[in-house]
Amino acid sequence: MPEKRLEGKVALVTGAAQGIGKEIAIFFAKEGATVIVSDIKDAEGESVVQEIGGEATYVHLDVQQEENWQVVTKDILDKFGKLDVLVNNAGITGFQEGFGPQDPEQASLKSWHAVHAVNSDGVFLGCKYGIQAMKSGQAGSIINVSSRSGLIGIPGAAAYAASKAVGRNHTKSVALYCCEKNYPIRCNSIHPAAILTPLWEPMLGTGADREENMAKIARDIPMQKMGMPDDVAYAALYLASDESKYITGIELTIDGGILAGASASPKKQE
Repeated sequence: MPEKRLEGKVALVTGAAQGIGKEIAIFFAKEGATVIVSDIKDAEGESVVQEIGGEATYVHLDVQQEENWQVVTKDILDKFGKLDVLVNNAGITGFQEGFGPQDPEQASLKSWHAVHAVNSDGVFLGCKYGIQAMKSGQAGSIINVSSRSGLIGIPGAAAYAASKAVGRNHTKSVALYCCEKNYPIRCNSIHPAAILTPLWEPMLGTGADREENMAKIARDIPMQKMGMPDDVAYAALYLASDESKYITGIELTIDGGILAGASASPKKQE
């Protein structure tokens, strides 16, 4: 049997109790990594660890709290002696949390700050403590899960889009900083779009409305379907592995072709 792609690596995944983070944690474990599943949803996170089995462990990590990062990274180094991979995946939209309107005119400053505290501050803190934990290692990889929304404007989700743009840009700063310092750390961002995860549930609805809403979304995607969490997990696995050892500072879109062209592109003439 060939060696597993993450054999011997220690990986921390944030927001791993569900959706994309959960799938990434499962993929990493299957490929030989010791996975630290983290979230603020403790019961769900523990359930993921039980599903993975093996060397997986769960830690409570509120990514917007610096003290949490300090404790978690110290504990990882004390227990495992290193951190090889960090996936900054935890994020919120503001819709599931009931923050009210998210457009540029009606959104409250309080909701703007709340979305950025998780999506922007969480990525900043993750990178900060990830660098400190990885810089004396052999081959560190930081993967920031941004979004297609970090590349374009989203009128109805202004704070989310802006916060994901922060993650995209900060990735490049981290990548270049680590090169300047000669740290053995790569940093890249992933930009999923229309991936069927719990974050989409408030927009999809239930019953017949759900099916129609999903079909409507699919019609605007060149590949004519929504993506699944494993589509993102495969990309994260590549960036976490040594297969991508010469790749840093990139943005990898996982969007079924959406950003390949304009949504208003001319139709083929019959």
